[in-house]
Amino acid sequence: MRVERVRLRNFKCYGDADLTLHHGVTVVHGVNGSGKSTLLEAVFFALYGSKALDDRTLDDVITTGEEEAEVELAFTHDGGDYRIERHLTLRGDRATTTKCVLETGTETIEGARDVRREVTKLLRMDADAFVNCAYVRQGEVNKLIHASPGDRQDMIDDLLQLGALEEYRERASDARLGVKTVLDGQREVRDNLQEQVETKEDNGLHERLNGLESKRTEVGGQIEHYESQREEAERTLETAEDVLERHEETRVEMADLAEEIESLRSTITETEGEREDLKERIRARRDELEKYEDERAELLSEAEIEVGIGIDEGVDVATDADLDVDLDLDLDLETGRDTTPDLDPATSNETVDDLIERLEADDETLREGLEELRLAIQEHTGEVTRLRERADELEAEAESKRADADDLAETLAEDEAAIEERETTVEELGEEIETRRSEFDDAPIAFGEAADHREELASEREDCRSDLADVSAQIDATTASIKEGEELLEAGKCPECGQPVEDSPHVDVLEERREELADLEERCEELRDDLESLEERLERADELCEVEREVERLEDRRENMTRLLAEKRETLADRRDQREQLRERADELEADAEQKRADAEAIEDTADERRGELGEINGARSGLKETLQRLRRASELAVEIESLEGDIEADRERRANKAELNDERRTRLSDKRERKRELEEEFDEDRIEQARSERENAAEYIEQVDAELETLRERRTNLQNAIGAVENELEELENLRERLEDVDARCVDLESLYEEAETLQATYGDLRTELRQRNVETLERLLNETFDLVYQNDSYASIDLDGEYRLTVYQKDGEPLEPEQLSGGERALFNLSLRCAIYRLLAEGVEGTAPMPPLILDEPTVFLDSGHVTQLVSLVESMRDLGVEQIVLVSHDEELVGAADDLVRVEKDSTSNRSQLERGEPPDAALLASD
Repeated sequence: MRVERVRLRNFKCYGDADLTLHHGVTVVHGVNGSGKSTLLEAVFFALYGSKALDDRTLDDVITTGEEEAEVELAFTHDGGDYRIERHLTLRGDRATTTKCVLETGTETIEGARDVRREVTKLLRMDADAFVNCAYVRQGEVNKLIHASPGDRQDMIDDLLQLGALEEYRERASDARLGVKTVLDGQREVRDNLQEQVETKEDNGLHERLNGLESKRTEVGGQIEHYESQREEAERTLETAEDVLERHEETRVEMADLAEEIESLRSTITETEGEREDLKERIRARRDELEKYEDERAELLSEAEIEVGIGIDEGVDVATDADLDVDLDLDLDLETGRDTTPDLDPATSNETVDDLIERLEADDETLREGLEELRLAIQEHTGEVTRLRERADELEAEAESKRADADDLAETLAEDEAAIEERETTVEELGEEIETRRSEFDDAPIAFGEAADHREELASEREDCRSDLADVSAQIDATTASIKEGEELLEAGKCPECGQPVEDSPHVDVLEERREELADLEERCEELRDDLESLEERLERADELCEVEREVERLEDRRENMTRLLAEKRETLADRRDQREQLRERADELEADAEQKRADAEAIEDTADERRGELGEINGARSGLKETLQRLRRASELAVEIESLEGDIEADRERRANKAELNDERRTRLSDKRERKRELEEEFDEDRIEQARSERENAAEYIEQVDAELETLRERRTNLQNAIGAVENELEELENLRERLEDVDARCVDLESLYEEAETLQATYGDLRTELRQRNVETLERLLNETFDLVYQNDSYASIDLDGEYRLTVYQKDGEPLEPEQLSGGERALFNLSLRCAIYRLLAEGVEGTAPMPPLILDEPTVFLDSGHVTQLVSLVESMRDLGVEQIVLVSHDEELVGAADDLVRVEKDSTSNRSQLERGEPPDAALLASD
């Protein structure tokens, strides 16, 4: 992980701040209280939110007097780009998070908890692990040393991700205890079931069941005996009721016969009255029949019809070759009346119907001819309209085609002008490309090599900066050595070995160191000149890269413009062809329209001829319809006459039928009177009284036997219930035995599961111990390597780290020391070395190589004197040499500035009490020494 940028607004002492962090060592420098540590707190807060505030609240984050605050952090991690943005708003006396967003490049995560969860997953460490490994906060340099053994063990286990194994072991222990609880419960259930089974087995359930079933059989036999006796009584009762029922039926039948006799007598009288009514209706219908016959005779006389007319005249109403209608009728074409003598009024109706049919057929022939003429006229009229409309459409289409051709002509002129303009643009682009390429004429590289050239220069600049930092460190060390030598010399001691000058042969070594210092300063100046030259060449390389990109854009534009010109020319040729086709088509359409109008005039003349023929036929049909009207009325009267004759005949038949019905009714009346006399003779009072007595005796016996049966059935039911209760107990006993078997099996399974949980708990504990030992060995090696870099050729030999993370420092003489026995500066360096060793172990990875966050040290020189600060610089340099991509040091100590690849100065305005950032170059180490 590498922090790219942090932006603040109204965050603690910052109003607006925007800081970009680079690769390598960045020193944030400023006096105490200027706001240096706040920058690191902002990074920590952006990653973990409120979890980074310790005992403080969100209210403490917002600048005093402001209502809102913002923090934005951009960083790269494991090849991906990420950005976190948090907004806070003060509402009343409490601040809340109003926006929290993490952009990952593939998705956007919102919400403070979700963002913190994703950051923890990305970095593989939560907020506590972050401050225990990568972020050494101010005042917490000795945190791991001062921690109790148990706390130190938990901290390092969590960093090395061994805490999860302890959590799993505890889960396995909880599971084991849970299984034990369930197992004890199941054993108690098993004992209880065993006791219930034994109790029920001692109750003699089978003997009780056999006795109850014997009693039930005995009661069942008694019930069957009484039920058979009851059935016999029911049969006697049924026989008596049948006799009484037949007696009642006879009495009812006699009453019914009396009513039917009276009804028949009344019906016969009523029917005789109806026969008299029919006689009068027949007389009235005869009078109406004579009236209709007189009217029919008069109509036939007026129609002047004679049967058997010959047809010798015809009217030709043919219209054209497609319509021929010949009408052959003996009719006067002026009146439509037949010219034959009168028809005898006595002529039968069948003859009149034949004449009506013949005249209707003639009228239908005339109507069909008339319809054909009308249809022909309508078709001619429609064709004329269609032809004229089509001619109008063709003329409009021709006009539209000519307008389109004119529009294409204008478009062609515009396209030709556009082509000329674009050809000019292509030429101008070519000239501009050549002009931009010419900027490489005096360049040290050819066109197309700018990007590689810039990368080479950037690499050279990084090497030069590294060399300059090394030389600056050597100057600092040499200057310190010269100063120490001068102090020894003033004290009368050798600057090389510390012995009195008169006894030492190394007095001239101080001059050699001064010459070495001069060489180093000269080398430092050369490196600065080289760095300045490289910066200028890099600026020129950036310009050339931009020229190459601009040429590429111009060439793409010229290529696109050339392709568009080719397409435009093809379109121009197509449009010329289209214009000529439109004009030719317009001429064709105008010729078609003229021909359509000529055809319409010819058809309209033919339609006028058909209209004249239509008038002649309409006159002929008028006279024919009058004759048909009289004949149809005569035919209707004939039907009425025939109907009246039928009604008269029907009335006569109904009158005769009614006479026959009355004869039948008189016969039935005689029969019913005879049946009534027979029933009166069969009526027996003694048999009826006997049946009533038998019915009462049978009913009384049934009532008595029902009471006894009810008692016996109740007793049988009680026995059945008792049998069911015993059977239920037997079923319960069987169920208890089955449950006992299931519980026994479950206890066996739980005992096995308990053993497995116990084994799993031990396995997690052993695995944690094994992994911790492996990590302890690696951490001990890395700690010794780091400590050796700090204390080269000093008085300490090695560091021992046991399985419980207890630390022991061994001196050169083998004497062990506890870390608390070291001096304050040595203890601080020892703790920093431990932090760096843990950092390296995590970087090598618990699950493979892990992309670690920046190594952040906040005021690490608090407990260090001048000599130990130099060792701290060596520690930082060693971490950079080991591959830590980004190290951030926050300090007020000027001695750390010389170790910086990038320097950020922090100052606080005394008036506004706001901090401001300023990027600067690391000062010359020699100048620092002179100060």
